[in-house]
Amino acid sequence: MEGNPLILDSKQFGSDIYEDDEIILEVNHLKVNFQLDEGLLEAVSGVDFQLKKGRTLGIVGESGSGKSVTAKAIMQIVDTPGKVDGEISFRSRKNNEINDIGKLDQKGNKIRSIRGGEISMIFQEPMKAFSPIHTIGNQLVEGIMLHVAAVEEEARKIAIDTLRKVGMSNPEQRIDQYPHELSGGMRQRAMIAMALCCNPSILIADEPTTALDVTVQAQVLDLINNLKEKSGSSVIFITHDLGVIAEMSDEVAVMYLGKMVEYTDVDTLFFGALHPYTQGLLKSIPTIGMKDQRLESIEGIVPTPINLPKGCGFYSRCKYAKDGVCNVEDIPLKKVKEGHFVRCVRV
Repeated sequence: MEGNPLILDSKQFGSDIYEDDEIILEVNHLKVNFQLDEGLLEAVSGVDFQLKKGRTLGIVGESGSGKSVTAKAIMQIVDTPGKVDGEISFRSRKNNEINDIGKLDQKGNKIRSIRGGEISMIFQEPMKAFSPIHTIGNQLVEGIMLHVAAVEEEARKIAIDTLRKVGMSNPEQRIDQYPHELSGGMRQRAMIAMALCCNPSILIADEPTTALDVTVQAQVLDLINNLKEKSGSSVIFITHDLGVIAEMSDEVAVMYLGKMVEYTDVDTLFFGALHPYTQGLLKSIPTIGMKDQRLESIEGIVPTPINLPKGCGFYSRCKYAKDGVCNVEDIPLKKVKEGHFVRCVRV
């Protein structure tokens, strides 16, 4: 941990922020690498954060920033040949036991009791997440019976009730249908129901409202907030939509090229963002008052993280980039004020 400015303890983050709050998940120096024929692909490179009970951490960034891979690493479902390094400490709600998820057998009983029961995930593409040869009900009921210890009849009632809560029309009929028989929006709702039905301690939502219309989006976001309030669950919310981040999140981590480039509370992010990438994301949001103005955008795309050169990952797209300054050494994440960390030489 030496040399990392974002060590997860009260001295770095500030004891006044976390002293009275129970921390249920700590991620230290998380790295996810894929050894490919072309070279070493560094999907996630040294991510650090804390998640407190009843709070929501928003993770934003363009496609290819490492957001979903970070979530998969927490769930221990990174595909081969991915290699996960770092510490992922989770405090169980059942027995208050602390487990380092990163050291658990990916297919062992311990992680299987946590995955789906205490930590659930709403996947981005439900058609790939669901089994095509089992009904929606089979898959929901199995999870409930495994993690809630309910009999099949009781588990089916819980599944139907959860489907109804996420806005599924006629859930008594839908529960016996296969994923391909449902529309994209219905599959997304079924995926959300699967994640919520066991009342998890941590809900990881990977763009959960992508396939839903605006009114159902609002219902689903309200449902996630209600779960958080009633059961004290925590949420990791991954999205491209900064409007949703403003509504849902308490803290926000902005990711770019596998690294966190800015970490702060949601108010500071919108009114005091310091990293050029975060500022670019905020300026690209259309507003009602805009008239006869060109919408700003960040030029270029996120590069493929294979055999990356030293220096700031945003160097090639940053309008403030300086040769010999930004592209010489890797930029550390620096504390600029209490609870606000930025990875940029300008600050």
